[in-house]
Amino acid sequence: MLKIPIKEGENIDRALKRFKRKFDKTGTKRMLQTRKQFNKPSIVRRAQIQKAQYIQGLRDAEQI
Repeated sequence: MLKIPIKEGENIDRALKRFKRKFDKTGTKRMLQTRKQFNKPSIVRRAQIQKAQYIQGLRDAEQI
C-alpha cells in the first residue's frame, strides 16, 4: 500500500499528483490490466518480437 505523507501547509492537489506519479511507477495498473484478460503465450511472444523489431529499427535509423 502506498503512503504519501502530506507536508505542513501542502496543497492536497500536489499530494494527489505525487500519489499518482508514485502509483504509475509501481506498475500496479499495468499489471492489473494484463491480468484482466488471458493472452495466449504465442500472442505475448509475438508482441515481444514486434516490439524488439521496432526498437531495433529506431536504433538502425539513428545510426544512419
